[in-house]
Amino acid sequence: MNHAKRVKMKKTSFNKRKIEKLIRELIIQLGENPDREGLLGTPQRMADMYEEIFAGYCMNSELEISFSEEIDSIIAKDIQFYSMCEHHMLPFFGRIHIAYTPSGKVFGISKLARLVEKYSKRLQIQERLTKQVADEIMKMGVKGVTVITEGEHLCMKMRGVRNDSTIITVANRGLVEQNDARAHLLALIYDSKPKIHTV
Repeated sequence: MNHAKRVKMKKTSFNKRKIEKLIRELIIQLGENPDREGLLGTPQRMADMYEEIFAGYCMNSELEISFSEEIDSIIAKDIQFYSMCEHHMLPFFGRIHIAYTPSGKVFGISKLARLVEKYSKRLQIQERLTKQVADEIMKMGVKGVTVITEGEHLCMKMRGVRNDSTIITVANRGLVEQNDARAHLLALIYDSKPKIHTV
């Protein structure tokens, strides 16, 4: 169906028929007619969509696929992500930058993007997303890792305060928690240091 379908999946309890029934009931409770032409297939379409955008619950990042190589640092910039805020179930999206110092082994390049998908394609908050990506990389035995997430939140843009702020969260692990190492990686990622909030 899509990229999420092509990656290695774990078993999931996703019940599309039940979700279709729930969406149909939601449409009724909103005061609409689920049997009119424009809404007739909406419950099925939304169930299909949810299966895709929440595929992270059953994804494997495959970080265990690595290669022996000695190098100082590896940086993957501008990994796009789309997620759903767990508070209002509205999208938030943006870019994630990952910088890590390997310990004799490096990850396959696509695995970092897959790791981001694993944790972004679920009900989420940006702070947790940032930490989960950093923690899983750290568990694979690297010397240190920095993960920076830049997100725009529709729950803040289209409702509530209606503000266009970009939210930046950062997780530092291992030797990157030292100021000198962190400053070096930030300089490689950004032309100038952003105002950041460490989580």
